[in-house]
Amino acid sequence: MALSESITGKPAGKHGRDIGFAVGIVIILSVLFLPVPPFLIDIGLAFSIAFSVLILMVALWIQRPLDFSSFPTILIISTMLRLSLNIATTRLILSEGHQGTNSAGYVIGGFSKLVMSGDFVIGLIVFLILIVVNFIVITKGSTRIAEVGARFTLDAIPGKQMSIDADLSAGIIDEKEAQSRRRELEEESSFFGAMDGASKFVRGDAIAGLIITAINIVGGIAIGYARHGMDLAAASDVFTKLSVGDGLVTQIPALIVSLAAALLVSKGGTRGSADQAVFGQLGAYPRALFMAATLLGLLAVMPGLPALPFFVLGGAMAGLAYVLPKQEKQRAAEAEEVKRQQELAATEEEQNSVKASLRTAEVELLVGKQLSTRLIASHQELAFRMNKMRKKFATQYGFVVPEVRLADDFSIPPKSYQIKIHGTVIAEYQLRVGELMVLLGSKSAPDLPGEEVKEPAFGMRAYSVPEMFADDLKNEQLPYADNMSVLLTHLSEVIRNNLPQLLSYKDMKALIERLDPEYRKLCDEICSSHITYPGLQAVLKLLLAERVSIRNLHLIIEAIAEIAPHIRRTEQIVEHVRIRMAQQLCGDLSDSGVLKVLRLGNRWDLAFHQAVKRDAKGEVREFDIDPRQLEEFGQEAAKTIRAYIDAGERFVLVTAPEARTYVRMIIERMFPTLPVLSHVEIARGVEISVLGSIS
Repeated sequence: MALSESITGKPAGKHGRDIGFAVGIVIILSVLFLPVPPFLIDIGLAFSIAFSVLILMVALWIQRPLDFSSFPTILIISTMLRLSLNIATTRLILSEGHQGTNSAGYVIGGFSKLVMSGDFVIGLIVFLILIVVNFIVITKGSTRIAEVGARFTLDAIPGKQMSIDADLSAGIIDEKEAQSRRRELEEESSFFGAMDGASKFVRGDAIAGLIITAINIVGGIAIGYARHGMDLAAASDVFTKLSVGDGLVTQIPALIVSLAAALLVSKGGTRGSADQAVFGQLGAYPRALFMAATLLGLLAVMPGLPALPFFVLGGAMAGLAYVLPKQEKQRAAEAEEVKRQQELAATEEEQNSVKASLRTAEVELLVGKQLSTRLIASHQELAFRMNKMRKKFATQYGFVVPEVRLADDFSIPPKSYQIKIHGTVIAEYQLRVGELMVLLGSKSAPDLPGEEVKEPAFGMRAYSVPEMFADDLKNEQLPYADNMSVLLTHLSEVIRNNLPQLLSYKDMKALIERLDPEYRKLCDEICSSHITYPGLQAVLKLLLAERVSIRNLHLIIEAIAEIAPHIRRTEQIVEHVRIRMAQQLCGDLSDSGVLKVLRLGNRWDLAFHQAVKRDAKGEVREFDIDPRQLEEFGQEAAKTIRAYIDAGERFVLVTAPEARTYVRMIIERMFPTLPVLSHVEIARGVEISVLGSIS
């Protein structure tokens, strides 16, 4: 074996199999020319029958037609085997037929006795019926299916190849998967093309069997009568039995192989073995079984018809219609349980893997030991309120924020919690467990035992009192919040302040996929020629950074399509989008239909106008303002804005269009939530109430 491998470079077993296959083909060809004794003919005919049954069983149990892609080759070999045996038996019948019905072997003699019952007329009729069934019914139908399948497969190749290339370009599949699909596509087209041609061999085999049988009958009678001195009746009886027996032995394997070919090509795109496809689909409709059982019951009570077979079959179908749905439901439950166990195992394995430690949650809430114990009893309420908060964000800002991962962390103080964004601690606070937080603002503290604290979400003055004084707070009509409300308000405000970081590329693509087809096409056009998808994501992030909702994404895409061919800077694109969204901006910031504004003042309007430097084309090049002047503006703005905020006013700061972004950069460091609009962002028809100015 080692010597064989060293010489050929192939495994010895494979080398021997190749030689054996070639020897088998040579033997089949030799049978066409060399005389074969009867006992070898018996072995060959038995092998032909066994081989055809094997082909049929494989055709029944394969999952898809391509799993038996060698069938056309096997079909040709089996056809050639039957024809060679047919020629060998013809030689024996014509040369030794005068000696009796076993002169061509015991297999042919046995078939002539078994099928013909001693009467060659019966055998001839059965043989002709088999020819008709094989040639006209099975072979003709399978040939047509193979022909149409080959034609449709070849016509569909360009579209399937384009689909594979599109999936590869979109990143849905990798190069290895694309090569596998292309190879499968080539195999499919080659298979149906080969089946179309190979089915012609089956038709030719049926015709050849009929012609060979006729030749054997006529030639045998002539030889027996002329050379062996048999009378015409005896010669007709012996040679007809031998010829028809030979035809039956040949046609039965041919019929089996034809059936296998028909099953294979008619399977089409159905996956699973033939019994699964047939019984699975027939048994999937219990009402059909009930209707069939009802019909059989009606036939059973008809006069003149036997009741027993119809009642038995009807009862069997009714029983199947009752049992099959229960079995299907049980199998579905078992499959669901197996799937759930696999998912749990995969999740546990993933959590225990090293890669899991590299992944961080987008939003994470970590609570200390004592606070965790406090929240365990109301865990369902906490999850419900978190989900409600995410729905509110989705409605208000136009995209779904990630789920909040709640976890215990005993490394932080017991009464504290931390809020993380992408693994980074953004905010933390130590709650007074079991106490209520009274929101004071500019009011004085209530006359109750407690301690003044700072509210975590907005930095307001607050007063913490024990929960037992809740009724006293209600009587005094003081607004207060429990521990969970304080935590969730803080979490909500942290998420609101970090919306740009939470809008991932995947979220942006999901938002685009939900648009109407026309807007998806428009988005593809502008992102392929003027702006990239990451550029579009940057525009949305800048809008969210100023708490501008992106719920009207189609309007944003329209605005980008207008300006993107002319401007490349993201900040300038955002300013144009804001102008187009003026109606939404004013509507979201209005209070009872009135937009309250605080002006910048003539002095500061002039100062910012002079600080904006433009190039020869008139585009803003830089912002240059004296640091002392900038510090003075910050002090005046903080004083004026703080006064209106303490008074409970909801307003916006209005400035010139070219200075808006720079004023926003200054103001957001002191008042992150204060909106800054330009004059051109105030929509027509909006009622304006001027509170004052910074000057």
